[in-house]
Amino acid sequence: MAAAAALVTLGLLFGGSVAVRAIGKRRLYNKPVTAQPTLQSAVAEGTLTEEENDRWQEGWVKYQDTVYEYNKELLTFLVMGIDKQDEVDEVEEGTDGGQADALFLVVLNPKDESIKVVGINRNTMTDVDIYDDSGEYISTVKAQLAIQHGFGNGMEESCEYQKKAVENLFYQLPIHGYAAVNMSAVSMINDAVGGVDVTVPGDLAGFNEDFVEGRTLHLMGENAFWYVKYRDTGTFGSADMRLDRQKQYLNGFINVAKQAVHENRSVVIDLYQAVKPQMVTDISLDEAAYLAPILSDYAYDEEDFYTLQGETVMGEQYEEFYPDEDAVFEMILDVFYEKVQ
Repeated sequence: MAAAAALVTLGLLFGGSVAVRAIGKRRLYNKPVTAQPTLQSAVAEGTLTEEENDRWQEGWVKYQDTVYEYNKELLTFLVMGIDKQDEVDEVEEGTDGGQADALFLVVLNPKDESIKVVGINRNTMTDVDIYDDSGEYISTVKAQLAIQHGFGNGMEESCEYQKKAVENLFYQLPIHGYAAVNMSAVSMINDAVGGVDVTVPGDLAGFNEDFVEGRTLHLMGENAFWYVKYRDTGTFGSADMRLDRQKQYLNGFINVAKQAVHENRSVVIDLYQAVKPQMVTDISLDEAAYLAPILSDYAYDEEDFYTLQGETVMGEQYEEFYPDEDAVFEMILDVFYEKVQ
């Protein structure tokens, strides 16, 4: 969760010259290994008409009598909240890299100057690569998406593993950068923008007497951290309920952060310097310079927050979330594609 906020503030930090921003833009668009998702290899309904067949281009997808093409101007970033409390530090190869308890895709669309966010359930069952204690690949298994970051060195290597798993889940979706922030940074990020107002969706008073269902709170300090972090692992579906709270919190944070930066740009500078020891990112300064006006000026609405639809079931030991493939397919078309006119 903190990572989503960190990505916003990272971009807002740097204004940059025209030349630097041009370099950053070129670097961002050249990053992904794939040019577009491989939806054409998925099951899409619809037989081509004669006219469509004559005009057909590689990468197009026909679904329910509509033809779509990938919006190649999009910039997509993976942001991760890692379940660690200290500054980021390299660990030995194994499973100590920390799990990604919060996973979001932040999608920037230059065509309509909009921001969209896709929240991904940490228990989503998908292909996860397993590595041994020496860092050697062993096999790929179906497991909860969040554990992928645990493999590797807890730094860039772990982030790359997690990014690959998310790309595969979304049919080889191009991802242009990542930011991973330890969850302990939530309080710092929250307070830097003056806090966030929320209405508690469920009764959490047994954990925190302030978190009474229906109560409107102005989250500050540790309350902000626990609001987006806490879940009762003894309650079935607790990860789903936490994701709902994270969605609610992020909707409020994005709007408050945009306003805070417009009023006082030094807030971002101070925040970035403070969060940096708890963050791992592959976004360079020139790339951040290109992102700055985008993240501060693009429009965002609560309806622009998407979540994967599916079902949570109890596995042998832990909860497992199985996405509805048709719903995921349609969401990808809605967020990442546009209709061919």
